[in-house]
Amino acid sequence: MNDEAVMRKVLALAEKGAATTQPNPRVGCIIVNDGDVVGQGYHQVAGDLHAERVALADAGDRARGATAYVNLEPCCHQGRTPPCTDSLINAGVTKVVAAMSDPNPRVGGSGYELLGNAGIEVVDGVLEQEARWLNRGFVSRMVRKQPWVKLKSAATLDGRTAAFDGKSKWITGDDARADVQAIRSECAAVLTGVGTVLADDPNLNVRLGDGEVRQPMRVVLDSKLQTPLDSRIIGDDQKLVIFTLSQNLDKVAALIEQGAEVIQLPETPSGQLDLTVVLRELAKWECNEVLVEAGQTLSGAFVQQGLVDELILFYAGSLIGDRGKSMFQFDQPLEFEKRAEFQIGKVGMIGDDVRVEAVNQLSLKALSQIAK
Repeated sequence: MNDEAVMRKVLALAEKGAATTQPNPRVGCIIVNDGDVVGQGYHQVAGDLHAERVALADAGDRARGATAYVNLEPCCHQGRTPPCTDSLINAGVTKVVAAMSDPNPRVGGSGYELLGNAGIEVVDGVLEQEARWLNRGFVSRMVRKQPWVKLKSAATLDGRTAAFDGKSKWITGDDARADVQAIRSECAAVLTGVGTVLADDPNLNVRLGDGEVRQPMRVVLDSKLQTPLDSRIIGDDQKLVIFTLSQNLDKVAALIEQGAEVIQLPETPSGQLDLTVVLRELAKWECNEVLVEAGQTLSGAFVQQGLVDELILFYAGSLIGDRGKSMFQFDQPLEFEKRAEFQIGKVGMIGDDVRVEAVNQLSLKALSQIAK
């Protein structure tokens, strides 16, 4: 059985956990014995069995003498579940084919070493780039110490997110808005600015049918602590974190009373929150992927500071003109030679709207190099 063909199926299995495994990586596993698939599984929820243990349980005695295919190096440390290396060794697996080594410093090749010491043949690097992309948030948090940042925006064909008077509901159609819900569900946190809170009073939760959904953390950047106490974003079961520079202890106490977490950061020369510091704090909170849904000023700041790894843009078949609000506002004119470069990926129709995915060239380059 072709290693790449099996690994593609492993990656497809792993992707089933895209919205549920945070803060863990997305991992799938297939057990093959004498050319037949005898067991398979994927990591579904943090704290539950890892993919290897699910697949081994499915295989039972047929795992003895088999090959285990997995998209990430098996863990070798005790976390909320026992080490997967132990389960593979005890099951009698004779070969492990993996896509990539684990960037977690607690693993980082040690899993392979333990397997090799037990006499298990290890093959690494099968569809490595695809595996890194699947777990780009986890890899980013482990290696860069900050989450993978996605930025979503919806605009007209001329790139306007709202009319001159601020009206914007709704630029895109129902299908595009439903897709945004799916994007949110795969991220650990949804981040916005206080300007959006004041203008739109968003909830920023995930609404996907009637089933139970893992809700991402909501993050508001509010340097002056202007978030109203009656905002829709406050008082839900979903976690809310507000980053601020304000020393207004009465307002801080009132927000905490409403269930919010308030993080007071040191003053900056600009009087604005340091976005890199915010992202590093979110990494400490085990956020793998963060979705930015903000207005033109905060979105522009993320792009201008080179902090956006991935763009997801929706374009509706309408025009507003040059007096409408742009997608990105920079604090100073940007020379053509210094423009932010993104590599356009998937482009397609979603309902009546166009959906464009693009990746920061520097982020893509870093992703191809890290974790080697």
